[in-house]
Amino acid sequence: MSEITGHEYPLLKIFSSDFEYHIPAYQRPYAWTVEETSTLFDDLYSFYTSEPEDENYFLGSIVLIKENTDRRADVIDGQQRLTTLTILFAVLAACLNDSDNKSSCMEILQEKGNKLAGIASQPRVFLREWDQEFFNKYIQNVKIEELLKIDSAKLDTESKKHIQENCNVLKERFSETFGDEEDELLRFSSFLLNRCYLVTVSTPSQASAFRVFSVMNSRGLNLLPTDIIKSETIGKLPTELQKQYTDKWEELENQVGRDGFNEVFTHTRTIFTMEKAKKNLLDEFRAYVISEISSPKSLIDDYLEPYTIAYMKLKNCEYTSSKNAEEINGYLYWLNKNNNYDWMPLAILFMTMYPDDHDYLLWFVKKLERIASYLQVTAQDVNRRMARYKFILAEMKEHPDSTLDNPLKNIELTEWEKEEFLKTLNGEIYTMPSARRNYIIQRLDSFVSDGGATYNTKLFTIEHVLPQNPSARSEWYDIWPDSKDRQYWLNRIANLVPLTRQRNSAAQNYDFETKKTKYFTTKNGTASYNLTTQVISIDEWTPEIVKQRQKDLLDVFTKNWDLDKDTENKVHDKFILSGRGGNASGYPLDDDNFVVVAGSKISKDVTEGFQHGYLELRESLIEDGTISNGVFVKDHKFSSSSAAAAVVLGRAANGRKEWTLLDGRTYGKYGQVEA
Repeated sequence: MSEITGHEYPLLKIFSSDFEYHIPAYQRPYAWTVEETSTLFDDLYSFYTSEPEDENYFLGSIVLIKENTDRRADVIDGQQRLTTLTILFAVLAACLNDSDNKSSCMEILQEKGNKLAGIASQPRVFLREWDQEFFNKYIQNVKIEELLKIDSAKLDTESKKHIQENCNVLKERFSETFGDEEDELLRFSSFLLNRCYLVTVSTPSQASAFRVFSVMNSRGLNLLPTDIIKSETIGKLPTELQKQYTDKWEELENQVGRDGFNEVFTHTRTIFTMEKAKKNLLDEFRAYVISEISSPKSLIDDYLEPYTIAYMKLKNCEYTSSKNAEEINGYLYWLNKNNNYDWMPLAILFMTMYPDDHDYLLWFVKKLERIASYLQVTAQDVNRRMARYKFILAEMKEHPDSTLDNPLKNIELTEWEKEEFLKTLNGEIYTMPSARRNYIIQRLDSFVSDGGATYNTKLFTIEHVLPQNPSARSEWYDIWPDSKDRQYWLNRIANLVPLTRQRNSAAQNYDFETKKTKYFTTKNGTASYNLTTQVISIDEWTPEIVKQRQKDLLDVFTKNWDLDKDTENKVHDKFILSGRGGNASGYPLDDDNFVVVAGSKISKDVTEGFQHGYLELRESLIEDGTISNGVFVKDHKFSSSSAAAAVVLGRAANGRKEWTLLDGRTYGKYGQVEA
């Protein structure tokens, strides 16, 4: 039987002479997108700034085919992380100015070699042969600027495009986060190499390696965090109440299922922390939820029970009332068609805060569906989504007395977000991932229909009117003689129609009249969707008609999602900050001076190892009355945005990254924007 070994190593060891990683030819290509890459950076940086120095960050595990005494390792699982981390270190090297520091970083990417040890000078990671030469030239030899100047259309593999895109997003993240502060960059580098860990699972046998990979990715009925919390919570109740509350707990769990109940706990954690999870659910639920609730009985009666009831109504679109129920459930239907549930904590909290205010709830779910759609359509990653939502959560908690006459403000789209939304909708919709483009087309069809259409994912497909590859002898070349026109309009929303089934590839290239009768209609001569019916009623498909149709469809989006500019009720740009119970707003002055405005709330405590200078500053502001009962009673000017952020959050903070506009643009990138 093959020997299987597992070890936990810091990245300094992972990228050392002990390992030489090879991606086998049978592995899929490098596939991480900018979403996974930016999420990785944001998670690393968030952990670095918020956790004590004795805490380590776990990056997961990799599975290798490797003899114990051999450096060479074939990577069965872990290619995406190893490749992305290599890109990250290459960008880091490019950001360093000191030659010695840059040289040290290069050793992470390239093995210098040792003739006495028989180790050749070479890269540490070898991608598949189609991509390795490219990867070595631009990433492992840190030619970042050269790479970013290449026209992406000329890159011949998807992997190379991902490498370039991810390199660019990491370059932006490093610039936005660290600017020219090399000392801070070096501290972050030390964190990456010494406090970030991977577990390597190695076996010399390919069969054994695949077996390990299969076992690691299989799922059984494991003990969930909710099971442990149940035991701890019920155990703290008086004996005479334990059976009653055990029954109540199990009834709630049975109503939503084990996984659903676990989701309720996850959303509850988010309601309390207002941030993306940094550790496991059990630890964070204990630290941020249970510690804030007065008793085990209150946890069940005041939180788990109402939150579970709200969760069921939201997830199943089963809100009931004498007024607005149908409209509310209609918006919930579209929220549930989103490709994530980051919106759910907001909806749970609002529904439990205003259970009987049907008009305000309708207003809220309409606004929530719009902002959730914006975040999905513009492809915001999980960190951007959470950053946007946390300010809505914070406002809900700070203003529990809001009403429809004086509603929440942070849920409104900013003018910049409206512009980004419309710009994306006006772009090449068909080139988007299927989940995004299907959502856009389906939502548009719902806007132009009476609401009677259904959207079965298994049957739904999107087709072009002007074909992607028309025959050279077809009428399409007469109607669309300009190739630039054809290319420009091909994948935009005006040229796309929804169908209920795939058609054969030859049929896609029919002329317009034939396509309408044979391709876009069902056997009874009708179309399944209003968008398609509109096209069937058009006599010809010319550039002028498509251009007008594009304008008309964008007007539909503008009307239904309320994307017109609002000069009277504009959501003004202001820099805001939230976390660890703190919730503040402010604006920059010259030379990075930063003003935190009156009413801003600070965290109730500070982290272990909080910088002494910032701790003294925080305490002096409390002592002189600038901060009273955890709230700024007047505006206060700080010498830097980082000092302001650190005092508010009670932990180390990078002001350029953590002060953001409501729409997520950071002070570091948009520091000159007027507040």
